[in-house]
Amino acid sequence: MPQNQLIVALDVEDLAAANELITTLSDEVKWFKIGKQLFTAVGPASVKLLREAEKYIFLDLKFHDIPNTVAGAVASGTSIGANMINLHASGGLEMMRAAAEAAEKQASELGIPKPTLLGVTVLTSVDEGNFQRDFGTQRKLESQVAYLAELAKQAGLDGVVASPLEIELIRKVCGDDFVILTPGVRPAWAASSDQQRVMAPAEAINAGADYIVVGRPIIAAENPREAARAILQEIHE
Repeated sequence: MPQNQLIVALDVEDLAAANELITTLSDEVKWFKIGKQLFTAVGPASVKLLREAEKYIFLDLKFHDIPNTVAGAVASGTSIGANMINLHASGGLEMMRAAAEAAEKQASELGIPKPTLLGVTVLTSVDEGNFQRDFGTQRKLESQVAYLAELAKQAGLDGVVASPLEIELIRKVCGDDFVILTPGVRPAWAASSDQQRVMAPAEAINAGADYIVVGRPIIAAENPREAARAILQEIHE
């Protein structure tokens, strides 16, 4: 069902703007993403707002630190009610293992479902040229994505965040039951902005994405509800 696959990014500056979007999109959207901008501004109050609206929450804070610190952050994210949490797979095997164990332990102690944990592979703002330039490597970008996806699976994570262009490759190396969430999704009528490795919503779903994240094409639209409906209709068709 398209409503279970579309996640709208609440990339706004305060609770009032977030609440307006949630209310506007309530009939169309089940999942919302809380990123660094909103969480830095208002913290767990943003999660509380979505819980009160009975929406699903993707806490997109991309944790990347020593294992103990990330484990604590993931435990806190679990406690406040996030349904999905991400962390940088490049933080390494031990960091991801600590996160997976912390989520399992915290959820068990609270008697709540464990959040889905996703490893961030390579940001969708990075293309092949600047990947090799900035990281000083001859390895192909898609090889790095595949390596990090396999590492995330080995660590016990549920899936990864990756460009839609790498979905097929990840499916080959990690299997059909591995969750793939794709940002860098842009309908034909929207600008790609700072995203480099992009794909249209229906194309991403057809390629095998479990979830797609859409921000500016919806939240910056003149009519966000109609924009969300257009994307859902595209996925449905």
